[in-house]
Amino acid sequence: MKELLAQIRSCTVCKKVLPNKPRPIVQAGSSAKIIIIGQAPGTKVQNSGIPWDDASGNELRRWLGVTKEQFYNDKLFALVPMGFCYPGKGTSGDLPPRPECAPLWHEQLLKQMKKVQLTILIGQYAQNYYLDDTLKQTLTVTVRNYKAYLPTYLPLVHPSPRNRIWQKKNEWFEKEVVPALQSIVRRSLA
Repeated sequence: MKELLAQIRSCTVCKKVLPNKPRPIVQAGSSAKIIIIGQAPGTKVQNSGIPWDDASGNELRRWLGVTKEQFYNDKLFALVPMGFCYPGKGTSGDLPPRPECAPLWHEQLLKQMKKVQLTILIGQYAQNYYLDDTLKQTLTVTVRNYKAYLPTYLPLVHPSPRNRIWQKKNEWFEKEVVPALQSIVRRSLA
């Protein structure tokens, strides 16, 4: 695992298309119990080098019901984005994750983590990649039907502050999904 992480962190496959020097962001350990597959780092995370080191990460940890110490313990959590580097700014937010990363690195990472109890898929890119033919018609319907993907996967909306409007429109998420997620996380980490 150590060698693989070193390879990922030194990857420069996308250097010609990224707005900044490549800085792949990942956390993984061979004994991780939960894998969180997100989108791609934003500028704050790209600068700090720490996955989910922003407001989205604070909200995600609240949803999970875990402390920062637990979250950043690679024996408990693997934090694997669909795109490992900041992809750049688009017209309505960050660009999509680079498509090269997941096919290049995910399978190799997942093979090294034999104790995984749950894989949390955050946002449409992770869900499209992993749920493929079983996706529902929209991200909202997929997340609402999270039980259909258990025990292997649990799809979530992105915890970005930009999604607060979505959360207000979908109160069932906070009432149903978050408590279920916290319960599953507690069992997985026990």
